[in-house]
Amino acid sequence: MNNRTTEPGDLTCHKLRTRAVAAARGDEPFDILLTGGKLVDMVTGEIRKADIGLIGPMIASVHEPATRSDARKIVSARGGYVSPGLIDTHMHIESSMVTPAIYAETVVPRGVTTIVWDPHEFGNVLGLDGVRWAIDATRDLPLRVLVLAPSCVPAAPGLELSGADFDGDAMAEMLSWPEIAGVAEVMNMRGVIDRDARMTNIMQAGLASGKLVCGHARGLEGTDLAAFMTAGVSSDHELVSNDDLMTKLRAGLAIEMRGSHDHLLPGFVETLNELGFLPQTVTLCTDDVFPDDLFHAGGLDDVVRRLVRYGMKPEWALRAATLNAAMRLGRSDLGLIAAGRRADIVIFDDLTDFRARQVIVNGEIVAGAGEMASRAVSIDPAPLSDTMKMDVLSIDDFRVPASGDRVRIATIDRPRFTRWATDDADVKDGYVVPPMGTTMIAVAHRHGKADNKPRVGFLTGWGDWKGAVCTTVSHDSHNVTVFGGNPHDMMVAANAVIRAGGGMAVASNGKLDALLPLPLCGLVSDAPMDHVAQQFADIRTATDAIVDWQPPYLVFKALFGATLACNPGPHQTDRGIGDVTTGQLLTTPVLEII
Repeated sequence: MNNRTTEPGDLTCHKLRTRAVAAARGDEPFDILLTGGKLVDMVTGEIRKADIGLIGPMIASVHEPATRSDARKIVSARGGYVSPGLIDTHMHIESSMVTPAIYAETVVPRGVTTIVWDPHEFGNVLGLDGVRWAIDATRDLPLRVLVLAPSCVPAAPGLELSGADFDGDAMAEMLSWPEIAGVAEVMNMRGVIDRDARMTNIMQAGLASGKLVCGHARGLEGTDLAAFMTAGVSSDHELVSNDDLMTKLRAGLAIEMRGSHDHLLPGFVETLNELGFLPQTVTLCTDDVFPDDLFHAGGLDDVVRRLVRYGMKPEWALRAATLNAAMRLGRSDLGLIAAGRRADIVIFDDLTDFRARQVIVNGEIVAGAGEMASRAVSIDPAPLSDTMKMDVLSIDDFRVPASGDRVRIATIDRPRFTRWATDDADVKDGYVVPPMGTTMIAVAHRHGKADNKPRVGFLTGWGDWKGAVCTTVSHDSHNVTVFGGNPHDMMVAANAVIRAGGGMAVASNGKLDALLPLPLCGLVSDAPMDHVAQQFADIRTATDAIVDWQPPYLVFKALFGATLACNPGPHQTDRGIGDVTTGQLLTTPVLEII
């Protein structure tokens, strides 16, 4: 089903073309004929009646309704809207905490037929073996998966340690694999802009391959943005405002407008509506979708649905998710229902809820009425097991040692757009007493490359915590990360996760409240989608009981990005508090005795 190494060249097959041409002429019956539907034309924006004839994986004819009836199988699309399959231009399967097969079974019945997967979470834990497993796991799925080569493993070298280290040679090796479609989001922005030798070699390997070089241009503008793009980056999904959207559009970047930051989408719709047309460089992506959201709301179909709800024309939302995406990917076979194109087709009941009635991939009916026609092929997940290279921790591991009676400490202020701050703290029995208004954060290395003693820091602007949360899903090095209001609950949560082989846990009042085991890389479960979704929902509920969220930045999602050290400002890592902008690394938050 998923022959990435032969696509799109498979459509040039002489035998296939001969059959398709004969069917287009009317000299041979179609394999499948879709009748009675309303075609959403991605070129003209029209919604018009048309019948569509397929030969194998190819569209052989798009013609006037009821003018042909010769077909081996006729599928009624009456009352439905016929669209190309949806294309997700940037995402991470690992964020949904299920295997690729389970992910495919969840999104394909909703109309998603192609995804562009950056498996840098697996790469950060298992290195090249993790990327190879990702390729193998997607080879025979009913979902087209374009796998990218992770560019930033780790995301902030020198400030953190992950389970692997991908340099220019590793990038060149991955890009030599025929299944790899390009370079995944380049997150080390400073390294690219400053022409750091490591990042320059990685970028040059991407450019030499002639494949995609995808970006992560959060907060870049002016000379920095120009330098980032001149180095070879051609896309961005890290938009932070309406003005940022226009800046990136004017710069000429391919925009991967992501659904994971919903609070920004209404403004983006307003900005595009004011512009008066949809630029061909605007595509859509999910980036990260948590398992309960994926199970209940969907993947890219949910992004399309929300954009329309916020005021975008359905034709625009679909074009961004189909033709624009295909153009960005250089896949002229995808994204358009036209003769000679690939038969990836979705019949939606309407253009409001976008419920997929039937889904066709490569000319085969793979799903209908929200169900797969057959189970997706799973491969052995055993290579992803046993990645917690550490023992259980003690309560003192979650305290900051200090001498004297009072000290000045560095703190990390704000859940997003972090900045340095300081506070004064008492010292009792040789340990810092967390100042009022601070939340503790501890990060422990778990990949066996260094000591696993937690580095403990202090956050401000994170509210009042009445317990602790531990997670091994912690971008992007995925070390053991614990947030909490006291060391005891932090220890309870952390040890539950360590014993489970990875995952998430919530503790309060000295007891475990909820646990989500993720024994595959500490990121993924091979349990059914509904089971993982429910366990994750239980984690959310338990976390809501110990902290009061303050949207849009102090939200549950902030737990997973607090260690993203490639972003500007200070971030806690397994090595200490690191700041990629200045290169500063504090192994302890204690600045001085006062």
